[in-house]
Amino acid sequence: MSSSGALPQDRRGRPGPWPPAPPPPPQPQHLSWAKRTGFQSRVSGESSVTFSAPNSGQVPLSRPSEAPSDLESGPAARPSSALTPPPAATAANADQQPPPLPSARTRRKDSDGGRPNGQAAAAPLPQLLEEEDDAPERPAHVKYELRDSPGVFPIGVYGFQHYISMLGSIILIPLVMVPAMGGSPDDMAAVVSTVLLVSGMATLLHTFCGTRLPLVQGPSFVYLAPTLAIINSPEFLGFNDNNFKHIMKHLQGAIIIGGAFQVLLGYTGLMSLFLRLINPVVVSPTVAAVGLSFFSYGFTKLGSCIEMGILQLLMVVMFALYLRKIKLFGYRVFIIYAVPLALGITWAVAFVLTSTGVYGYKDTSHALRSSPWLRFPYPFQWGTPIFSWKMGLVMCVASVIASVDSVGSYHASSLFVATRPPTAGVVSRGIGVEGVSTVLAGLWGTGVGSATITENVHTIAVTKMGSRRAVGFGAIVLILLSFVGKVGAFIASIPDVLVSALLCFMWAMLCALGLSNLRYSAKGSSRNSIVVGLALFFSLSVPSYFQQYGIHPNTNSAVLIYFQPYNVASHGPIHTGSGGVNYVLNTLLSLNMVIAFLIALVLDNTVPGGRQERGLYVWSEAEAARREPAVMKDYELPFKIGRAFRWVKCIGL
Repeated sequence: MSSSGALPQDRRGRPGPWPPAPPPPPQPQHLSWAKRTGFQSRVSGESSVTFSAPNSGQVPLSRPSEAPSDLESGPAARPSSALTPPPAATAANADQQPPPLPSARTRRKDSDGGRPNGQAAAAPLPQLLEEEDDAPERPAHVKYELRDSPGVFPIGVYGFQHYISMLGSIILIPLVMVPAMGGSPDDMAAVVSTVLLVSGMATLLHTFCGTRLPLVQGPSFVYLAPTLAIINSPEFLGFNDNNFKHIMKHLQGAIIIGGAFQVLLGYTGLMSLFLRLINPVVVSPTVAAVGLSFFSYGFTKLGSCIEMGILQLLMVVMFALYLRKIKLFGYRVFIIYAVPLALGITWAVAFVLTSTGVYGYKDTSHALRSSPWLRFPYPFQWGTPIFSWKMGLVMCVASVIASVDSVGSYHASSLFVATRPPTAGVVSRGIGVEGVSTVLAGLWGTGVGSATITENVHTIAVTKMGSRRAVGFGAIVLILLSFVGKVGAFIASIPDVLVSALLCFMWAMLCALGLSNLRYSAKGSSRNSIVVGLALFFSLSVPSYFQQYGIHPNTNSAVLIYFQPYNVASHGPIHTGSGGVNYVLNTLLSLNMVIAFLIALVLDNTVPGGRQERGLYVWSEAEAARREPAVMKDYELPFKIGRAFRWVKCIGL
């Protein structure tokens, strides 16, 4: 090889160029993406904010040297409060501190109230990652934040967009539940109108008196499985006339009992103690099991008209996945409106095929023709509730699972709207208000309890709308629509096969949202993997044992095949001297979410693991939150109501 740096000659002796080419100039060393951006790897999404390199216009902060983290034993415990100042902000090296990072949201600095001179800055906000952008480490953001008021026209547009994107979560549960109760299309239309009214009232209550986060309240899938178990109770199988109203009155009594228990759980401060046991490793398999529990209903019902069902399912998958990044007028309309767009197109195709005689679908327009234009849902419209302790106990356990689900939604949504995580008192206050909303659902007769809709977190990430005023405006629209009888009848006329296809997508999405809570924990930890894996597997296997026990293959059952998993109370393996105890235990242990919750709760709180490895939810401390004007404005009760209840720690900051 030539010492002058010329290109080496071929091994066969072929001469090179003459005169020899000068050596190429030294190329600048390409920095890796991590060095260019100053990326600091972290295992937990809860840990800290990613800082950019100096060339991005921000000043990097010096990080103390840390020993390599051991995922199995866990690193040193972090501060318990998200508001505790970082170690670097101490008085000893205050003069050597670099200038603070510029705020990621300049619009908020005026409303934060500023800080007195000499007061230490609060710890950086934990951030979620952008779900739809290509940049893997771009922090999530919303266009309108928690206390923003976009204006009359934008607030209407964004509020309408927020609720339309969650249409499936609000309206689909009555379309499954009412036919199982033997209700007519008119009964279904009335229940849909009632659901719209109660969802609007519950959302307004939560935005004013609950956590005050932009979370929509409505019929929760958590309550659907216990409701179906009660509907298929042995004592209801022999009814022929007025079956719907009789079952609904029993459901109302059970829902009122479950809601009252949730009120006590929130307003007595028990939820604050319970929060010490609820972590992402518990929330993740519990919520995922809620979606997985309906696999026997989904495609089984869809197969009643496989052509239209598959078309509906493919349409919603195409809009939500393949076309999710396509923008029209600056909006990703396909992912935002995946459910209503797919439903509208497939429904139109089904109508055309029916009109031309290609298919003879069941006529579902009777309710639309016979329903009045004005309908006023009122309490006890189905009759006086009937209270049964065994059904009420089942709903009490369901309310605990709904509270666990809501805790994960509270934490994730608070990070999306760029505020501090709520305090334990705010979480207890939110659970208490959800209990009040469930009692209202029982009084009006929606058939299921009310809770935070889990899909709301995904909706905030996609729509970029985190204003509580827009959510409140949408709730008022829901209340007004509930008085228009034709609206409920129109929703009730959706064909069953299209409903089941949409539910296949919604339940799969619910499962994915549950598993996404693992982002806060150490995903590479074998401890967490085993805990979640055991919880998910046994959440399918144990209920399957209870549901199949005592059933012979040749037995002719009056219960439809996709409702047989909820008929376990009549043939379960537990036989004691009390029929009520048999009912409660056989029913609860046949529910997937209950098994997942129990296994994950016990294992996560008994198997040793570090705080970072477990991904403990970090809630703000009340005393530190009161020192930040922005946090006070985010979570404090309106009209200075909180001052009268400041002595009650479980409902304040």
